[in-house]
Amino acid sequence: MATRRRLDFEWNLRQLMAAHQMWKTTQLAPLLTERGVKLSPAQIYRLVTDKPERLSMKTLVALCDIFGCSPNDLITPHVVAATVPKAAASASGPDVVRMPETFRPERARILDENDDDGGDR
Repeated sequence: MATRRRLDFEWNLRQLMAAHQMWKTTQLAPLLTERGVKLSPAQIYRLVTDKPERLSMKTLVALCDIFGCSPNDLITPHVVAATVPKAAASASGPDVVRMPETFRPERARILDENDDDGGDR
C-alpha cells in the first residue's frame, strides 16, 4: 500500500486570547481595526471559534502583532497519514481504464464504392 501524506493543523487563537485575558470575541475587533483589518463581528467569531480555511496575510500579521507571537504560536501543523491502495492511487476514478502508452489507433481509410480490396472493412 502506498502512503499519502495528509496535513492538518490546530488553530490556537482561542488559547492565545485566554492567555492574554481576552474572553470575548468583541475584545479582538478594535485591536484588529487599529491594525487596518476590518472584519464583521460574525467573521471575528468564526476566526476565533473555527479553524480558518483561508486567512489573509494581513490578518495573520495583525494577530501576531496583537499577541506578540509568531505564526508558529497560532498554527500547530501535524501530519495525518492516510494509506491508499496502489490501484486506487494510480487510477483517476473507479471506471477508468488506462491505455498503454504505446497504444496508437489504426489510421482510418476512406474506401471508395468502386474499390474492391476483398476485405470486410
